[in-house]
Amino acid sequence: MSDMHFNSGHTACSGCGQSLGARLVLEAAGKNTIIANNTGCLEVFSTKYPQSSWGVPWIHSLFENAAAVASGIESALKYLGKKDSVNVIAQAGDGGTADIGLQALSGMLERGHDILYVCYDNEAYMNTGIQRSGLTPFDSNTTTSPPGSHSMGNIRPKKPMPEIALAHGIPYVATASVAFVKDLQRKVKKAISIKGPKYIQIHVPCPLGWRHQPNLTVPVSRAAIECGLYPIIEYEFGKLIAVQRIRQKPVEEYLKLQGRFKHLMKNPDEIKKIQDIADNNIEKYGLRLESQ
Repeated sequence: MSDMHFNSGHTACSGCGQSLGARLVLEAAGKNTIIANNTGCLEVFSTKYPQSSWGVPWIHSLFENAAAVASGIESALKYLGKKDSVNVIAQAGDGGTADIGLQALSGMLERGHDILYVCYDNEAYMNTGIQRSGLTPFDSNTTTSPPGSHSMGNIRPKKPMPEIALAHGIPYVATASVAFVKDLQRKVKKAISIKGPKYIQIHVPCPLGWRHQPNLTVPVSRAAIECGLYPIIEYEFGKLIAVQRIRQKPVEEYLKLQGRFKHLMKNPDEIKKIQDIADNNIEKYGLRLESQ
């Protein structure tokens, strides 16, 4: 076993944003960490029996159960008097967070467990066939939201998971991206230093599901932020304390990098709808640089 806490040799796709995100999170959290991981891409590619990429205690449970299992781990550590020396992380993808795991996550947040919950947001159920999730972007082409005569892809906007987490009155909520490593790791370290439940949502491009070249993972992730479609924000005790301000670029510069939006390239009316989503984010969070 190497000194790394998340090791190479797994079977993730080339350019996988989720594998990069997991490595960065665990590098920031350190070796005194226990992870509860639900079913999903990350679980499948990192723990093919009898091998594992995890250099820390790691527990797999069902698709919806990461937050519930982490709650039990945290309670057991408290009973044993060991919680202060161990970080507990629950982690899941966007489907296991925003959809089938939402009830367990809400319970964990409401009960006040001292746990960091990490959502690796690759914006669809990638492990089971690229089906849409509650965090799939508007007009995105997935296997369950294909463009056709009745729609131009996914008809729903992304579920506002940071706001849902905030509504529980928890002490820390943030979004992050694999395109900005220092910001991501700073937020992980800050979150685990705060007592109580914490929520971080990390944008992790999926070359397979988004249909972009593997070497474009970081540029694609950066482009999502620069156009305003993925705001990088940070809340502490319910107050917005920091945002990543941008010189906004047109959303088309982000969309054209991905095959999942290819069907929109000759439809300016639909692109305008997505531009409106980005513009609303800019205004809502005050993302525009004043010099622009």
